[in-house]
Amino acid sequence: MNSSVLDHPTLSAQYFYPWPNHFDNPFFVTGEGYRLGCRYLKISDKFPTIIHFHGNGESVQDYLGDFEQRIAGLGANLLLAEYRGYGMSSGAPALAAMLEDVRLIVDAITIPPEEIIFFGRSLGSLYALHGASLYPQAAGLIIESGVADPLERILVRIEPRQVGATMDELNNEVERCLNQQAKISSFTGRVLIMHSRNDDLVSVSHAERLYDWSTEPKELVVFERGDHNTILPANEKEYFEKVGNLVRQISK
Repeated sequence: MNSSVLDHPTLSAQYFYPWPNHFDNPFFVTGEGYRLGCRYLKISDKFPTIIHFHGNGESVQDYLGDFEQRIAGLGANLLLAEYRGYGMSSGAPALAAMLEDVRLIVDAITIPPEEIIFFGRSLGSLYALHGASLYPQAAGLIIESGVADPLERILVRIEPRQVGATMDELNNEVERCLNQQAKISSFTGRVLIMHSRNDDLVSVSHAERLYDWSTEPKELVVFERGDHNTILPANEKEYFEKVGNLVRQISK
């Protein structure tokens, strides 16, 4: 991907919250001049593999242990993807440049796309949806608290002039790199979209738009409990039931 105004240092500094941490048995994915400190829990060759992209204020470390075991119990392998500059990854986060890392991660696990489920939470929805657009034949797509309108979220952090762009230029670049409607509408696998009605950061309208743009088979789940950052613990039983249903449908 060509250099993008979405990778401007001012936007990166305002948008991302990276911090280093360490955990046992990282799965490193090597890029050009950096490496991603992911985690790969492979249980069985017979299971589909979930590639999970976490939210902005999170890291792979937040999903170790219980989340891994719950996903394994549903009958899926799990690759916890990490972003540049987060956790055990080197490099610096950049909104558009990190789209290239999705293909690196898929290539690293050597799994056919037909056996992959892309799973993106919040910020991670940008990268999960990019994966779905790169591999429209993938088995599934799960979006949790996802973003339908990336420009809206960017404008919460910066004004176009701060990155040396006009509003039209910024809008055009978002359309080029982060067109969520085009990406999800081209995906042919099974889709699950989960959101809290009381999400205070990304309104439930984002989930409704993503659902409308996606193709069958698809399901929209709007939880009445929890908010953007408590959607999982507030709805744990139904949350994992819905993910498990998708995994089972794919595994038939």
